[in-house]
Amino acid sequence: MRFAVLLIVICFAVVANGQSALQEMVKTEQAFSKMAEEQNTRDAFLAFIADDGLLFRPGAVNGKKWMLEHPGPPPSDKRPLLAWQPAYAGMAASGDMGFTTGPWEAKADVNDEKPQGYGHFVTVWKKQADGTWKFVVDLGISHPQLGGPQTLWTPAETPNKEFKPVDVPIARETLLERDRNYAAAVLSRGFAKSYAAYAARAVRLYRANNLPFIGREASIAQLSKTTGEVKWIPIGGDVSSAGDFGYTHGTYEAGNERGSYVRIWKKQNGLWRIVMDVTNSH
Repeated sequence: MRFAVLLIVICFAVVANGQSALQEMVKTEQAFSKMAEEQNTRDAFLAFIADDGLLFRPGAVNGKKWMLEHPGPPPSDKRPLLAWQPAYAGMAASGDMGFTTGPWEAKADVNDEKPQGYGHFVTVWKKQADGTWKFVVDLGISHPQLGGPQTLWTPAETPNKEFKPVDVPIARETLLERDRNYAAAVLSRGFAKSYAAYAARAVRLYRANNLPFIGREASIAQLSKTTGEVKWIPIGGDVSSAGDFGYTHGTYEAGNERGSYVRIWKKQNGLWRIVMDVTNSH
């Protein structure tokens, strides 16, 4: 029993001494990936998802509830592998919410020489009441080529910042209103002008079958290829206790295509700006 308890502590606890919140979160993502590799993907997701965490199956669902209601695949002589590593991350000033992103690859069996699929993931993390990190959103894209090496990344040490707590429900509604305004702007002004007004300079745009578009100019160039009307329908979101970081999610309609989206936002010079934009069709 003691050994079991010790093992759990080793697997799930991140030692915070001398580490910034960003480094803690990235190490948690790496521990998440390692558990998937050494045990299996399903157990890893159940261990690291928050009780209210969202997965997309294909629309947004309570991930833990969905996984418990849908048993895993039957026993097989093959052991599938979903491998991923964070390569970029962002953190709220309050150190209680952030995101990670990076390449993933999938193999039908861990011993296969080459992966059968590639893509990029986006995970939003939130520090829980007990001090652990759990993910609250997980969404990604697939693309036909390697997205980057599966190597361990150590972000530079960033000191935790001083902040003034905000009224989170009010801040959350303000962010959702910003998302609704963006949706309206796309309909009335088009993608190019809307993105120029709402996206951060270093925004990352994730669209299926493409490597990430990094930067506002590259993102606008890609979005400008969109033909027809696109309707965004915000559903929910959350913000950090500092009120400087948050996410929104919802659905979209583009011609015959339906899907889900997640946008990650950061406040820059007092305005909410999109720093991550990912869609996944249903």
